[in-house]
Amino acid sequence: MFYLAAAVSDFYIPASEMPEHKIQSSSGPLQITMKMVPKMLSPLVRDWAPQAFIISFKLETDPTIVIDRARQALGTYRHQVVVANILDTLRTHVILITQNSKTDLYLSEEEASCGKEIEEKIVNDLNARHTAFINQN
Repeated sequence: MFYLAAAVSDFYIPASEMPEHKIQSSSGPLQITMKMVPKMLSPLVRDWAPQAFIISFKLETDPTIVIDRARQALGTYRHQVVVANILDTLRTHVILITQNSKTDLYLSEEEASCGKEIEEKIVNDLNARHTAFINQN
């Protein structure tokens, strides 16, 4: 099983393009050009671990697009599960998306007040899915 935490960022500034000294505000407005971080999910699924159970994450700020974006990721990268979440409800609600299902996991206020975290529910669910995946293969 590969449990791929969400990328910190999809963009970066190469070290070779970083300024050597502090950027002076007296120079006027700043324009920044960033490079795309290489996507590693395709080579992981295709070349490194084609038989593995692979989980990725999709974080969005717009709830109207998160499920479509998660399904696009499944289609593009051919892995098993996307843990989709919205920034505003990051700690209390996630949606587990597979090719054939959509499962909402919620953390209640009572559970949160007792110190429980949504990650426990995510891991328990994914563990069961992984076991089923192994038994099918």
